[in-house]
Amino acid sequence: MQALARRVELFNVTKTFGPVRALAGASWRFTEGRVTVVRGPNGSGKSTLLAIVGTLVRPTSGRVDHGALGGTRAEVRRTLGWLGHESLCYPDLTGSENIELAARLHGRDPGHALALAIERFDLGPFAKRPVRTYSRGQRQRIALARALVHGPRLLLLDEPTAGLDARATELLRGIVREEATRGAIVVLVTHDPGFAEAVGDETLSLDRGRTT
Repeated sequence: MQALARRVELFNVTKTFGPVRALAGASWRFTEGRVTVVRGPNGSGKSTLLAIVGTLVRPTSGRVDHGALGGTRAEVRRTLGWLGHESLCYPDLTGSENIELAARLHGRDPGHALALAIERFDLGPFAKRPVRTYSRGQRQRIALARALVHGPRLLLLDEPTAGLDARATELLRGIVREEATRGAIVVLVTHDPGFAEAVGDETLSLDRGRTT
């Protein structure tokens, strides 16, 4: 019997922060091997939706089913790769040390993980410098490398092209498609229509917290 596809499903999810309603009855199914691009104007609930899918925020009402990824927040987080608005890299460590630390935390060989990251993300000599000396784009590349160090089954990317030049953006396009081909569930927020068209399999549009 063929195994069921891994998926994350939202059922009528609502999230309020005091008087502000960030999501209003959002429903969607995210499936392995597909890249879902989340689109919408500022304040439409995109980052909140990512945070709920990633178990960082609990919905006010409705339900999220992570299926085979796990029945608890801890189980889901072991499978999760996350890139938010902030890189969350340790500024006084080098980029290489940040990647090696992430590998150790996920039970991976740090030397092997670093070698793969340097080649895959074309990190170059800057990986040996402290992160606090980096440009925005260099921090973004290290953060992406950390997010992928354990081969996540659920990959959430919030504006991943921020700070990247054209060459690095092209590199990222290939990496996102590789992750989907590997079988990851990929959900990304972007305001870059060219990038969205290049990597996306489907589009989830949000308008004032509602899926459209």
